[in-house]
Amino acid sequence: MHNTLLKLALVATAALAPALAFADRDGGDHHHSRDASSVQLGPRPFFLVNDMADSPLKQRLLACAKRDSFQPSQFSIGHRGAALQFPEHTKESYEAAARTGAGIVECDVTFTKDKELVCRHAQNDLHTTTNILATPLAQKCIRPFTPASFDANGTLLAPATAECRTSEITLAEFKTLRGKMDASNPRARTVAEYLGGTANFRTDLYSGPSSGTLLTHKESIQLFKQLGVKMTPELKSPSVAMPFEGFTQQAYAQKMIDEYKQARVPARHVWPQSFDKNDVLYWVQNEPAFGRQAVYLDDANTVADLPSAAELAAYRAQGIRIVAPPLFALLSADANGNIMPSQYAANAKRAGLDIITWTLERSGILADGGNGFYFQTFDTAIQREGDVMRVLDVLANQVGVLGVFSDWPATVTFYANCAGLK
Repeated sequence: MHNTLLKLALVATAALAPALAFADRDGGDHHHSRDASSVQLGPRPFFLVNDMADSPLKQRLLACAKRDSFQPSQFSIGHRGAALQFPEHTKESYEAAARTGAGIVECDVTFTKDKELVCRHAQNDLHTTTNILATPLAQKCIRPFTPASFDANGTLLAPATAECRTSEITLAEFKTLRGKMDASNPRARTVAEYLGGTANFRTDLYSGPSSGTLLTHKESIQLFKQLGVKMTPELKSPSVAMPFEGFTQQAYAQKMIDEYKQARVPARHVWPQSFDKNDVLYWVQNEPAFGRQAVYLDDANTVADLPSAAELAAYRAQGIRIVAPPLFALLSADANGNIMPSQYAANAKRAGLDIITWTLERSGILADGGNGFYFQTFDTAIQREGDVMRVLDVLANQVGVLGVFSDWPATVTFYANCAGLK
Protein backbone atom coordinates (compact mmCIF):
# COMPACT_ATOMS: atom_id res chain seq x y z
CA MET A 1 0.00 0.00 0.00
CA HIS A 2 4.48 -1.11 -5.64
CA ASN A 3 5.35 -1.74 -9.15
CA THR A 4 6.18 -5.06 -10.72
CA LEU A 5 7.24 -6.66 -7.45
CA LEU A 6 4.05 -5.55 -5.80
CA LYS A 7 1.84 -6.61 -8.66
CA LEU A 8 3.21 -10.10 -8.26
CA ALA A 9 2.79 -9.91 -4.50
CA LEU A 10 -0.07 -12.24 -4.02
CA VAL A 11 -0.43 -14.82 -6.70
CA ALA A 12 -0.90 -17.14 -3.75
CA THR A 13 -4.20 -15.46 -2.84
CA ALA A 14 -5.77 -15.71 -6.26
CA ALA A 15 -7.71 -18.77 -5.17
CA LEU A 16 -9.29 -17.75 -1.92
CA ALA A 17 -11.59 -19.98 0.08
CA PRO A 18 -13.36 -19.83 3.42
CA ALA A 19 -10.97 -20.75 6.18
CA LEU A 20 -11.12 -23.42 8.84
CA ALA A 21 -12.36 -22.73 12.34
CA PHE A 22 -10.71 -22.76 15.72
CA ALA A 23 -11.69 -21.56 19.17
CA ASP A 24 -12.03 -17.81 19.58
CA ARG A 25 -8.72 -16.42 20.78
CA ASP A 26 -10.31 -14.19 23.41
CA GLY A 27 -11.98 -17.18 25.04
CA GLY A 28 -15.45 -15.98 24.14
CA ASP A 29 -18.49 -17.68 22.76
CA HIS A 30 -17.03 -19.57 19.82
CA HIS A 31 -17.00 -16.86 17.21
CA HIS A 32 -15.66 -18.79 14.22
CA SER A 33 -12.02 -18.05 13.56
CA ARG A 34 -9.56 -19.50 11.15
CA ASP A 35 -6.74 -21.92 11.55
CA ALA A 36 -3.45 -20.05 11.92
CA SER A 37 -1.97 -22.20 9.17
CA SER A 38 -4.37 -20.58 6.70
CA VAL A 39 -2.65 -17.18 7.02
CA GLN A 40 -0.63 -16.51 3.88
CA LEU A 41 1.50 -13.37 3.88
CA GLY A 42 2.96 -13.54 0.37
CA PRO A 43 6.35 -12.00 -0.40
CA ARG A 44 5.65 -8.34 0.40
CA PRO A 45 6.41 -8.23 4.16
CA PHE A 46 9.68 -10.07 3.55
CA PHE A 47 10.58 -7.71 0.71
CA LEU A 48 9.98 -4.78 3.07
CA VAL A 49 12.19 -6.24 5.81
CA ASN A 50 14.98 -6.96 3.33
CA ASP A 51 14.70 -3.36 2.11
CA MET A 52 15.24 -1.85 5.59
CA ALA A 53 18.47 -0.09 6.50
CA ASP A 54 20.41 -2.20 8.95
CA SER A 55 19.22 -1.79 12.54
CA PRO A 56 18.35 -3.90 15.60
CA LEU A 57 14.72 -3.83 14.43
CA LYS A 58 15.69 -5.22 11.03
CA GLN A 59 17.68 -8.00 12.66
CA ARG A 60 14.73 -8.94 14.88
CA LEU A 61 12.35 -8.95 11.91
CA LEU A 62 14.77 -11.02 9.78
CA ALA A 63 14.89 -13.60 12.55
CA CYS A 64 11.11 -13.56 12.79
CA ALA A 65 10.82 -14.05 9.02
CA LYS A 66 12.18 -17.58 9.47
CA ARG A 67 9.06 -18.67 11.36
CA ASP A 68 7.08 -21.56 9.95
CA SER A 69 3.67 -19.93 10.36
CA PHE A 70 1.90 -16.70 11.21
CA GLN A 71 -1.39 -16.07 12.98
CA PRO A 72 -4.21 -13.57 12.46
CA SER A 73 -3.96 -10.45 14.60
CA GLN A 74 -6.51 -7.84 15.68
CA PHE A 75 -3.69 -5.30 15.38
CA SER A 76 -4.03 -5.84 11.60
CA ILE A 77 -7.20 -4.18 10.26
CA GLY A 78 -8.22 -4.69 6.64
CA HIS A 79 -8.96 -1.23 5.21
CA ARG A 80 -11.85 -1.74 2.80
CA GLY A 81 -10.58 -5.33 2.68
CA ALA A 82 -7.21 -5.61 0.93
CA ALA A 83 -7.62 -2.60 -1.33
CA LEU A 84 -4.03 -2.41 -2.55
CA GLN A 85 -4.72 -5.19 -5.05
CA PHE A 86 -8.41 -6.11 -4.80
CA PRO A 87 -11.34 -3.80 -5.59
CA GLU A 88 -12.39 -2.32 -2.24
CA HIS A 89 -15.46 -3.53 -0.38
CA THR A 90 -15.88 -6.64 -2.49
CA LYS A 91 -16.15 -10.24 -1.35
CA GLU A 92 -12.78 -10.97 -2.95
CA SER A 93 -11.11 -8.06 -1.16
CA TYR A 94 -12.50 -9.14 2.21
CA GLU A 95 -11.38 -12.73 1.65
CA ALA A 96 -7.88 -11.52 0.75
CA ALA A 97 -7.77 -9.44 3.96
CA ALA A 98 -8.68 -12.47 6.06
CA ARG A 99 -6.26 -14.71 4.19
CA THR A 100 -3.43 -12.26 4.90
CA GLY A 101 -4.15 -12.26 8.60
CA ALA A 102 -6.37 -9.25 9.28
CA GLY A 103 -8.14 -9.93 12.58
CA ILE A 104 -10.63 -7.14 11.91
CA VAL A 105 -12.10 -6.14 8.53
CA GLU A 106 -13.99 -2.98 7.54
CA CYS A 107 -17.29 -2.57 5.73
CA ASP A 108 -18.02 1.09 5.01
CA VAL A 109 -21.80 1.40 5.25
CA THR A 110 -24.17 3.47 3.13
CA PHE A 111 -27.72 2.94 1.86
CA THR A 112 -29.64 2.39 -1.37
CA LYS A 113 -32.81 4.02 -2.68
CA ASP A 114 -34.85 1.42 -0.79
CA LYS A 115 -32.88 2.18 2.41
CA GLU A 116 -30.93 -1.09 2.48
CA LEU A 117 -27.40 -1.00 3.87
CA VAL A 118 -24.52 -1.86 1.54
CA CYS A 119 -20.71 -1.80 1.67
CA ARG A 120 -19.32 1.21 -0.21
CA HIS A 121 -16.74 3.80 0.79
CA ALA A 122 -19.14 6.60 -0.13
CA GLN A 123 -22.75 6.94 -1.15
CA ASN A 124 -21.62 8.75 -4.29
CA ASP A 125 -18.62 6.73 -5.54
CA LEU A 126 -20.24 4.15 -7.82
CA HIS A 127 -18.84 5.89 -10.91
CA THR A 128 -15.24 5.22 -9.76
CA THR A 129 -15.62 1.97 -7.77
CA THR A 130 -18.01 -0.01 -10.00
CA ASN A 131 -18.86 -0.57 -13.65
CA ILE A 132 -22.16 1.35 -13.40
CA LEU A 133 -21.33 3.77 -16.22
CA ALA A 134 -20.95 0.81 -18.60
CA THR A 135 -24.40 -0.57 -17.68
CA PRO A 136 -28.00 0.54 -18.29
CA LEU A 137 -28.03 1.85 -14.69
CA ALA A 138 -25.86 4.75 -15.91
CA GLN A 139 -29.10 6.52 -16.80
CA LYS A 140 -29.91 6.72 -13.08
CA CYS A 141 -26.70 8.56 -12.19
CA ILE A 142 -27.25 12.00 -10.70
CA ARG A 143 -24.57 13.36 -13.08
CA PRO A 144 -24.10 11.41 -16.31
CA PHE A 145 -20.68 10.85 -17.80
CA THR A 146 -19.32 13.96 -19.49
CA PRO A 147 -16.14 13.48 -21.52
CA ALA A 148 -13.05 15.61 -21.03
CA SER A 149 -12.62 18.60 -23.31
CA PHE A 150 -9.35 19.80 -24.85
CA ASP A 151 -8.18 22.80 -26.82
CA ALA A 152 -6.65 22.54 -30.29
CA ASN A 153 -3.24 21.85 -28.77
CA GLY A 154 -4.53 18.94 -26.72
CA THR A 155 -4.41 20.85 -23.42
CA LEU A 156 -7.06 19.68 -20.98
CA LEU A 157 -9.74 22.34 -20.54
CA ALA A 158 -12.23 20.42 -18.39
CA PRO A 159 -11.80 16.93 -16.88
CA ALA A 160 -14.22 14.08 -17.47
CA THR A 161 -16.92 13.93 -14.79
CA ALA A 162 -19.71 11.73 -13.47
CA GLU A 163 -21.48 11.07 -10.18
CA CYS A 164 -23.45 7.94 -9.36
CA ARG A 165 -25.04 7.27 -5.96
CA THR A 166 -26.29 4.16 -4.22
CA SER A 167 -29.31 6.24 -3.16
CA GLU A 168 -30.40 6.46 -6.81
CA ILE A 169 -30.70 2.68 -7.27
CA THR A 170 -32.42 -0.18 -5.46
CA LEU A 171 -30.62 -2.96 -3.67
CA ALA A 172 -31.54 -5.37 -6.48
CA GLU A 173 -29.98 -2.98 -9.01
CA PHE A 174 -26.89 -2.46 -6.83
CA LYS A 175 -26.30 -6.21 -6.73
CA THR A 176 -26.02 -6.36 -10.54
CA LEU A 177 -22.89 -4.18 -10.48
CA ARG A 178 -19.26 -5.32 -10.28
CA GLY A 179 -16.59 -3.66 -8.16
CA LYS A 180 -13.44 -2.22 -9.71
CA MET A 181 -10.36 -0.44 -8.45
CA ASP A 182 -11.32 3.01 -7.17
CA ALA A 183 -10.04 5.15 -10.03
CA SER A 184 -11.02 7.31 -12.96
CA ASN A 185 -9.19 8.92 -15.86
CA PRO A 186 -9.72 12.72 -15.91
CA ARG A 187 -8.64 12.84 -19.57
CA ALA A 188 -11.23 10.28 -20.67
CA ARG A 189 -13.20 10.86 -23.84
CA THR A 190 -15.20 7.63 -23.45
CA VAL A 191 -16.75 5.67 -20.59
CA ALA A 192 -14.24 2.86 -21.14
CA GLU A 193 -11.37 5.33 -20.72
CA TYR A 194 -13.01 6.93 -17.68
CA LEU A 195 -13.28 3.57 -15.91
CA GLY A 196 -9.48 3.24 -16.15
CA GLY A 197 -6.92 5.33 -14.33
CA THR A 198 -5.79 2.79 -11.74
CA ALA A 199 -2.68 4.03 -9.94
CA ASN A 200 0.47 2.31 -11.19
CA PHE A 201 1.30 0.90 -7.74
CA ARG A 202 -2.01 -0.98 -7.70
CA THR A 203 -3.26 -3.59 -10.14
CA ASP A 204 -6.36 -4.47 -12.17
CA LEU A 205 -5.44 -8.15 -12.04
CA TYR A 206 -8.39 -8.93 -9.74
CA SER A 207 -10.94 -6.59 -11.35
CA GLY A 208 -12.30 -8.86 -14.04
CA PRO A 209 -15.98 -9.39 -14.92
CA SER A 210 -16.17 -12.59 -12.84
CA SER A 211 -14.94 -10.91 -9.66
CA GLY A 212 -15.65 -7.62 -7.86
CA THR A 213 -18.65 -9.10 -6.01
CA LEU A 214 -20.57 -6.36 -4.21
CA LEU A 215 -22.11 -7.09 -0.81
CA THR A 216 -24.85 -5.82 1.44
CA HIS A 217 -23.89 -4.98 5.00
CA LYS A 218 -25.76 -8.11 6.15
CA GLU A 219 -23.83 -10.24 3.68
CA SER A 220 -20.55 -8.77 4.92
CA ILE A 221 -21.46 -9.78 8.47
CA GLN A 222 -22.13 -13.36 7.41
CA LEU A 223 -18.92 -13.50 5.37
CA PHE A 224 -16.87 -12.08 8.25
CA LYS A 225 -18.35 -14.64 10.63
CA GLN A 226 -17.44 -17.39 8.17
CA LEU A 227 -13.91 -16.01 7.75
CA GLY A 228 -13.44 -15.69 11.50
CA VAL A 229 -12.69 -11.97 11.52
CA LYS A 230 -14.10 -9.27 13.76
CA MET A 231 -15.81 -6.27 12.28
CA THR A 232 -15.41 -2.50 12.07
CA PRO A 233 -18.28 -0.95 10.11
CA GLU A 234 -18.06 2.74 9.27
CA LEU A 235 -21.31 4.69 8.99
CA LYS A 236 -20.66 6.93 6.00
CA SER A 237 -22.02 10.47 5.78
CA PRO A 238 -24.93 10.48 3.32
CA SER A 239 -24.66 12.47 0.09
CA VAL A 240 -28.42 13.06 0.26
CA ALA A 241 -30.19 15.36 2.70
CA MET A 242 -31.42 13.60 5.82
CA PRO A 243 -34.05 12.52 6.63
CA PHE A 244 -34.11 10.63 3.31
CA GLU A 245 -37.74 9.75 2.56
CA GLY A 246 -38.36 9.59 6.32
CA PHE A 247 -35.10 7.75 7.08
CA THR A 248 -33.39 9.80 9.80
CA GLN A 249 -29.70 9.87 10.65
CA GLN A 250 -30.51 8.23 13.99
CA ALA A 251 -32.50 5.47 12.29
CA TYR A 252 -29.56 4.94 9.93
CA ALA A 253 -27.11 4.66 12.86
CA GLN A 254 -29.48 2.29 14.66
CA LYS A 255 -30.12 0.11 11.60
CA MET A 256 -26.39 -0.57 11.28
CA ILE A 257 -26.18 -1.80 14.87
CA ASP A 258 -29.44 -3.75 14.56
CA GLU A 259 -27.99 -5.84 11.74
CA TYR A 260 -25.22 -7.06 14.09
CA LYS A 261 -27.74 -7.84 16.79
CA GLN A 262 -29.94 -9.73 14.32
CA ALA A 263 -26.88 -11.75 13.26
CA ARG A 264 -26.09 -12.44 16.93
CA VAL A 265 -22.64 -10.90 16.72
CA PRO A 266 -21.35 -10.01 20.21
CA ALA A 267 -20.80 -6.28 20.67
CA ARG A 268 -17.18 -6.94 21.67
CA HIS A 269 -16.53 -8.24 18.15
CA VAL A 270 -17.64 -4.93 16.60
CA TRP A 271 -15.94 -1.51 16.43
CA PRO A 272 -18.53 0.86 14.88
CA GLN A 273 -16.92 3.97 13.38
CA SER A 274 -18.00 7.40 12.20
CA PHE A 275 -16.49 10.77 11.31
CA ASP A 276 -19.67 12.31 12.74
CA LYS A 277 -19.39 12.67 16.50
CA ASN A 278 -23.18 12.64 16.78
CA ASP A 279 -23.25 9.06 15.43
CA VAL A 280 -20.65 7.95 17.98
CA LEU A 281 -22.50 9.64 20.84
CA TYR A 282 -25.77 8.08 19.63
CA TRP A 283 -24.21 4.63 20.01
CA VAL A 284 -22.65 5.52 23.38
CA GLN A 285 -26.02 6.66 24.70
CA ASN A 286 -28.44 4.26 22.98
CA GLU A 287 -26.38 1.10 22.37
CA PRO A 288 -23.85 1.18 25.23
CA ALA A 289 -22.51 -2.34 24.59
CA PHE A 290 -21.60 -1.31 21.03
CA GLY A 291 -20.84 2.27 22.05
CA ARG A 292 -18.08 1.04 24.34
CA GLN A 293 -15.98 0.21 21.25
CA ALA A 294 -17.32 3.01 19.05
CA VAL A 295 -14.54 4.76 17.15
CA TYR A 296 -14.54 8.50 16.48
CA LEU A 297 -12.67 9.05 13.23
CA ASP A 298 -10.77 12.31 12.88
CA ASP A 299 -11.07 14.09 9.54
CA ALA A 300 -8.11 16.47 10.03
CA ASN A 301 -6.21 17.29 6.85
CA THR A 302 -3.28 19.00 8.56
CA VAL A 303 -1.82 19.26 12.07
CA ALA A 304 -3.61 22.59 12.49
CA ASP A 305 -6.95 20.79 12.12
CA LEU A 306 -6.30 18.34 14.97
CA PRO A 307 -8.22 18.66 18.26
CA SER A 308 -6.51 20.21 21.27
CA ALA A 309 -5.71 18.39 24.50
CA ALA A 310 -8.83 19.96 26.03
CA GLU A 311 -11.01 18.76 23.14
CA LEU A 312 -9.63 15.22 23.45
CA ALA A 313 -10.36 15.25 27.18
CA ALA A 314 -13.90 16.41 26.38
CA TYR A 315 -14.41 13.42 24.06
CA ARG A 316 -13.55 11.08 26.90
CA ALA A 317 -15.87 12.94 29.26
CA GLN A 318 -18.70 12.41 26.76
CA GLY A 319 -18.13 8.66 26.79
CA ILE A 320 -15.99 8.28 23.67
CA ARG A 321 -13.24 5.75 24.35
CA ILE A 322 -11.45 5.34 21.00
CA VAL A 323 -10.22 7.93 18.51
CA ALA A 324 -8.88 7.17 15.06
CA PRO A 325 -6.80 9.91 13.45
CA PRO A 326 -4.78 9.53 10.24
CA LEU A 327 -1.18 8.36 10.55
CA PHE A 328 0.31 11.85 10.33
CA ALA A 329 -1.49 12.92 13.52
CA LEU A 330 0.43 10.40 15.63
CA LEU A 331 3.98 10.74 14.33
CA SER A 332 6.72 13.31 13.88
CA ALA A 333 10.39 13.21 12.85
CA ASP A 334 13.54 14.76 14.29
CA ALA A 335 16.54 16.19 12.44
CA ASN A 336 18.31 12.81 12.59
CA GLY A 337 15.53 10.98 10.74
CA ASN A 338 14.05 9.30 13.80
CA ILE A 339 10.28 8.73 13.85
CA MET A 340 8.66 9.75 17.14
CA PRO A 341 5.21 10.06 18.72
CA SER A 342 3.49 13.41 18.16
CA GLN A 343 2.03 15.83 20.68
CA TYR A 344 -1.45 14.70 19.64
CA ALA A 345 -0.52 11.11 20.52
CA ALA A 346 0.61 12.20 23.98
CA ASN A 347 -2.53 14.30 24.47
CA ALA A 348 -4.86 11.47 23.46
CA LYS A 349 -3.18 9.04 25.84
CA ARG A 350 -3.27 11.63 28.65
CA ALA A 351 -7.02 12.02 28.02
CA GLY A 352 -7.47 8.27 28.56
CA LEU A 353 -8.33 7.56 24.94
CA ASP A 354 -7.38 4.44 23.02
CA ILE A 355 -6.12 4.98 19.47
CA ILE A 356 -6.55 3.25 16.12
CA THR A 357 -4.94 4.75 13.00
CA TRP A 358 -5.27 4.76 9.20
CA THR A 359 -4.03 3.99 6.54
CA LEU A 360 -0.83 2.12 5.76
CA GLU A 361 0.11 0.80 2.30
CA ARG A 362 -1.90 3.51 0.55
CA SER A 363 0.81 5.96 -0.52
CA GLY A 364 2.56 4.22 -3.41
CA ILE A 365 6.34 4.18 -3.73
CA LEU A 366 7.89 5.68 -0.58
CA ALA A 367 11.51 6.02 -1.67
CA ASP A 368 10.70 8.78 -4.16
CA GLY A 369 9.62 11.14 -1.35
CA GLY A 370 6.61 13.43 -1.44
CA ASN A 371 4.42 10.75 0.10
CA GLY A 372 1.51 13.07 0.72
CA PHE A 373 -1.30 13.14 3.24
CA TYR A 374 -0.51 10.18 5.50
CA PHE A 375 3.22 10.93 5.82
CA GLN A 376 3.15 14.73 5.93
CA THR A 377 4.55 15.11 9.48
CA PHE A 378 7.38 12.59 9.22
CA ASP A 379 8.16 12.22 5.51
CA THR A 380 11.70 13.52 6.08
CA ALA A 381 12.38 10.26 7.97
CA ILE A 382 11.09 8.04 5.15
CA GLN A 383 13.81 7.03 2.70
CA ARG A 384 12.82 3.57 1.47
CA GLU A 385 9.96 1.06 1.32
CA GLY A 386 11.25 -0.82 4.36
CA ASP A 387 10.68 2.24 6.55
CA VAL A 388 7.07 1.07 6.78
CA MET A 389 8.30 -1.33 9.45
CA ARG A 390 9.83 1.54 11.44
CA VAL A 391 6.47 3.33 11.27
CA LEU A 392 4.70 0.26 12.64
CA ASP A 393 7.28 -0.17 15.39
CA VAL A 394 6.79 3.37 16.70
CA LEU A 395 2.99 3.12 16.45
CA ALA A 396 3.00 -0.15 18.41
CA ASN A 397 5.70 0.45 21.00
CA GLN A 398 5.76 4.20 21.57
CA VAL A 399 2.29 5.43 20.65
CA GLY A 400 0.59 2.22 21.76
CA VAL A 401 -2.18 2.06 19.15
CA LEU A 402 -4.79 -0.72 19.35
CA GLY A 403 -4.55 -1.43 15.64
CA VAL A 404 -3.56 -0.14 12.20
CA PHE A 405 -5.74 0.00 9.11
CA SER A 406 -3.85 -1.14 6.04
CA ASP A 407 -4.64 -1.56 2.35
CA TRP A 408 -2.43 -4.67 2.50
CA PRO A 409 -2.97 -6.40 5.86
CA ALA A 410 -0.09 -8.87 5.36
CA THR A 411 2.40 -6.12 6.19
CA VAL A 412 0.79 -5.32 9.55
CA THR A 413 0.06 -8.99 10.28
CA PHE A 414 3.74 -9.83 9.85
CA TYR A 415 4.86 -7.05 12.20
CA ALA A 416 2.18 -7.94 14.76
CA ASN A 417 3.32 -11.56 14.85
CA CYS A 418 6.94 -10.54 15.27
CA ALA A 419 6.05 -8.10 18.05
CA GLY A 420 3.80 -10.57 19.87
CA LEU A 421 0.63 -8.54 19.27
CA LYS A 422 -2.53 -10.65 19.28
